[in-house]
Amino acid sequence: MIESELLQKEMTAVAISEPGGPEVLKAVTMAVPQPGDGEVLIRVAAAGVNRPDVVQRKGLYPAPPGASPLPGLEVSGTVVALGEGVGPEWIGRKICALTNGGGYAEFCVAPVGQCLPVPDSLTMAEAAALPETLFTVWSNLFNRGFARDGETVLVHGGTSGIGTTSIMLGKLFGLTVIVTCGSDQKCTAAKQIGADHAINYKSEDFVEEIKKITDGQGVDVVLDMVAGDYVQRNLQCLKEDGRHVTIAVQGGMEATLNMAHIMMKRLILTGSTLRPQSAERKALIADELHRHVWPDVEAGKLKPVMDERFPLADAAKAHAHMEAGDHIGKIVLMVE
Repeated sequence: MIESELLQKEMTAVAISEPGGPEVLKAVTMAVPQPGDGEVLIRVAAAGVNRPDVVQRKGLYPAPPGASPLPGLEVSGTVVALGEGVGPEWIGRKICALTNGGGYAEFCVAPVGQCLPVPDSLTMAEAAALPETLFTVWSNLFNRGFARDGETVLVHGGTSGIGTTSIMLGKLFGLTVIVTCGSDQKCTAAKQIGADHAINYKSEDFVEEIKKITDGQGVDVVLDMVAGDYVQRNLQCLKEDGRHVTIAVQGGMEATLNMAHIMMKRLILTGSTLRPQSAERKALIADELHRHVWPDVEAGKLKPVMDERFPLADAAKAHAHMEAGDHIGKIVLMVE
């Protein structure tokens, strides 16, 4: 069911003209997408900027079959049209959503199961900064990494969107959170956000620092965005029965491992990517977030750490800002 009287036929979007640097992000005019079965059409207020958008722009992370080729994996906005099978009560709702792509636009479709309500405690910019990192951290740190109350976790990239979300979620659920950062300034910021310890990986050996912090015991879980030669070093930080969860490969896709070390300490190595997962699996994650995390969001206890906001037309500047590596928290494009 399309509420066509509410909609314009064309919209402004930001497309990737060819693989390359931030300058390949170009404003284009294109048709407003139509919601399919089980989907809603969202008039976008704001769209989060994430590392996968940058990797897609470079031509290294293509959209899965059937997904929009536009970048943008999370948005906030208002539901203005419905696909088949979606109840009429969704029209007019303010929501934030994990999308399969297409967020850098005035309108975007998303499966209804991947939508969450925007409470009064959040601005639309803040709401747009939540889905990608919350879905990622919840499904990897807690579902795959089995982190639980009283455990200690190591998170790399402590002031990134993933890092700041890990700190806040970890503290809500009783974890001791240790992060690594690339400067003393970022370490200070991470501790202000709530990290128990922050290690400057450029001036300190994080393996040795973990030994000192944990009295030689190690951590229960490592949430790793680096991979490459970090993996074996991460494994040295884990205690017996520890879990290593990889969610990105910024340092390389291959690693050399000491398998005897893994066997002797009974370590678990796992990981995931969010975008290729089925709508059904993402809806299950959304349901868990709604039940276990959203009460804290509604109460104002959990808000994203915000960096800069850019107009949609300045998406290239937003990507350049992310790649410069100086941001703390989430970068957002303002559409409305």
